[in-house]
Amino acid sequence: MLCALNVNAYGQPLHYNDEIKCGADRTEAYLPLIEGKRIGLLTNRSGMCGGVHLVDTLTRLGIDIRYIFAPEHGFRGDISAGEKVPDGRDPLSGIPVVSLYGAAKAPADSLMRRLDAVIFDLQDVGTRYYTYLSTLHYLLEASARTATPVIILDRPNPNGHYVDGPVLDMKHRSFVGVYPIPVVHGMTLGELALMAIGEGWVKGGDPALVTVIKAHGYDHRTLYGLPVPPSPNLPDMTSVYLYPSLCYFESTPVSVGRGTDEPFKVYGHPAMKHGDHTFTPHSMPSAVNPPCKDRLCRGVSLSGLSQEELLHKGISLEYVIRAYRDLGMGDKFFNNAFERLIGVDYVRRMIKEGASAETIEACWRDDVERFRRQRRPYLLYEE
Repeated sequence: MLCALNVNAYGQPLHYNDEIKCGADRTEAYLPLIEGKRIGLLTNRSGMCGGVHLVDTLTRLGIDIRYIFAPEHGFRGDISAGEKVPDGRDPLSGIPVVSLYGAAKAPADSLMRRLDAVIFDLQDVGTRYYTYLSTLHYLLEASARTATPVIILDRPNPNGHYVDGPVLDMKHRSFVGVYPIPVVHGMTLGELALMAIGEGWVKGGDPALVTVIKAHGYDHRTLYGLPVPPSPNLPDMTSVYLYPSLCYFESTPVSVGRGTDEPFKVYGHPAMKHGDHTFTPHSMPSAVNPPCKDRLCRGVSLSGLSQEELLHKGISLEYVIRAYRDLGMGDKFFNNAFERLIGVDYVRRMIKEGASAETIEACWRDDVERFRRQRRPYLLYEE
């Protein structure tokens, strides 16, 4: 059932559809591609199929899963951000787990050549710096080197209703930014895989090696509530919607609530003067050594924003600018990761010069529109 709700930044009505079927749920579309074959599976705890994990579903169906490849946060999704993911063996299925977030960012060519295909099933949140996109990129390059097919079980993008933010200047390319795309790209990972190959961003990329199993009932005006948190510090849709605006604090001394029960819904610092919200980050499994650990922070809680406010806000630099001016640290407010996240040089410079959020955000609007035209041939779902 479709239910109209709100409009996006382009004035188009947004809606929920409670009949969405993710690619993983459409077993009839991909089982014929993998039956009797040696399969690798790149997934994590978000890889659910009919309320059951995809590993268990495929094992029960007799699929020969040789390896599970684990991205950032690990296969079970319980490892803190930035922590290396170890190799091991899944205690529930007994299948070997190979880390793609440690010494290696891609499956070894020797492993790829032992497989007939690799299934990719990760829930993305639609930002350039969310590392599941980078993990997909390196898988596609490994696929190209070894001629191993990749089957992407596509999932809706919860921030797929808009495009915003600077396009990455490739001199700032890193694992939190591998493609020249805006911060919020508004695409599914299946669409991005096709675009990356089509635009020559994947070395040796061959579209014949990639199959995308589309999500049914989804388009880019669909609001999709994630049934499983995609990573430990994005626990609900408020944090997912605020993530494109608050992640830049990760390259400053300011806490975004890691180590509390409000990650990516608050920001603050012990020396901050504005805001009436207080919180104290502590070490926990999802945030082993969080910024401002064990220190009382003053700042702002955004958890009370309505869904309408969250959907209409897009990327906002207001929070970072306000904190920068409040703390009075000058250039010490930023570290070198800021450009890797924001993707361009001019934002830091303009913040230091006193520009408003609105003035800075206007600088990337033309690039966003060019990207929206550039991506159009690769879209699998209606805009």
